[in-house]
Amino acid sequence: MIGTIVNTCTILAGACIGAGLRRGIRPQYRDCLYNAMGLAAVGLGANAVVTNMGKSVYPVLFIAALAIGSLAGTVLDIDGHFQGLVGKFSKDGLGKGLGTGILMYCIGTLSILGPINSALYGDHTYLFTNATLDFVTSMVLASTYGIGMAAAAPVLFLWQGSIYLFAGAIAPYLTDALMAEITLIGGFLIAASGLSILGIKDCKSMNMLPALLVPPLFFVLKGLFV
Repeated sequence: MIGTIVNTCTILAGACIGAGLRRGIRPQYRDCLYNAMGLAAVGLGANAVVTNMGKSVYPVLFIAALAIGSLAGTVLDIDGHFQGLVGKFSKDGLGKGLGTGILMYCIGTLSILGPINSALYGDHTYLFTNATLDFVTSMVLASTYGIGMAAAAPVLFLWQGSIYLFAGAIAPYLTDALMAEITLIGGFLIAASGLSILGIKDCKSMNMLPALLVPPLFFVLKGLFV
């Protein structure tokens, strides 16, 4: 699991460096960082959507997934519970930052296929590449939201660690078509987080997380009945 450990450590290192830089930043400059982070999240999410939209074999699936997932998340009030938990430790908008960071770190081809390649073939290339990207992202997020962004590191470790442990079982099912659908929906979620950071629309992106489960369930049912 060396790749996952390195990825986790880069997030922690980036959070520490970013938090250190944050202490010397005036409030008006901090607002600039909020705007920059929000725009970056929207841009990255939009890029994931545009890149994978053409790869989608079932163009209506992402719409159904977002609708079903958002409804389920709202019923469970995932966002409310998450914001309430984070709010006990910080009142500085950390919940939005953590939500965005977790999505950016965990929902992507590199973060999903990386642990599988690492477990099955001993190839850590994807994870080392992901670690480099996450280091920069973590540093920027922590310079905006503070050291609390380090809490995303154990989430990433558990996420990638679980994939690593079950790599042999799940690898055959992670087809290009399924990955395209998951990454497409992940792009919408990241863009939604960016809109929340910018104060344009609070989409409560954490409530949309169950949408990521819809494509795998769809492909499983399709395999059973088709």
